[in-house]
Amino acid sequence: MKPNHKGTAQLFQNPFLEKLTRTHIAVPISIFIIIAIGLIAYGFTHGFITVLSAIGLFFSGWFIFTFIEYIAHRFLFHMDTDTDVKKNIQYTFHGNHHEYPKDKERLAMPPIMSLFISSLFFFVFKLIFGQFVFGIVSGLLFGYAVYLFVHYAVHAYAPPKNFLKILWVHHSIHHYKDDERAFGVSSPLWDWLLGTMPERNK
Repeated sequence: MKPNHKGTAQLFQNPFLEKLTRTHIAVPISIFIIIAIGLIAYGFTHGFITVLSAIGLFFSGWFIFTFIEYIAHRFLFHMDTDTDVKKNIQYTFHGNHHEYPKDKERLAMPPIMSLFISSLFFFVFKLIFGQFVFGIVSGLLFGYAVYLFVHYAVHAYAPPKNFLKILWVHHSIHHYKDDERAFGVSSPLWDWLLGTMPERNK
């Protein structure tokens, strides 16, 4: 699919549903930073976690998010499109972004959907980690906010003249040279560990 730097995709005929697929990047970033702060503050003030454990749990959650980001991008957003149903699902969730990578209103998942998915993660992680969920999910949601910021920045702005430029280069390779590599957006860590680093970066 050849990228088009002008225009946008129409995903739904219904204008209300179509509107829900768009968002200003500041909205989800603000929402998830506020929730992340609220979760860790709640856990600390109610005695579920200590200051020291909160720090460790927060960074553990952030680390977990980088893996979820990689897995979702590689295996869900780039699923095999061997049926018409899969093609439609893939295009709606991610393919439209590859076709219109500069569409700023579609550089983040709609907040309604991301809040729903985040709620599922909270309850699943609560079953696994118990009271430590407040620190872990706080870090996970902060990691998501960082991902949103990085993803928006690499599509909307020129790369900086410092070490962060690697994130711009990495994601550009995924979009314009090889969409079967460079799945990490906020970090190339899992590409490096799981063998999907672009050839030029190996």
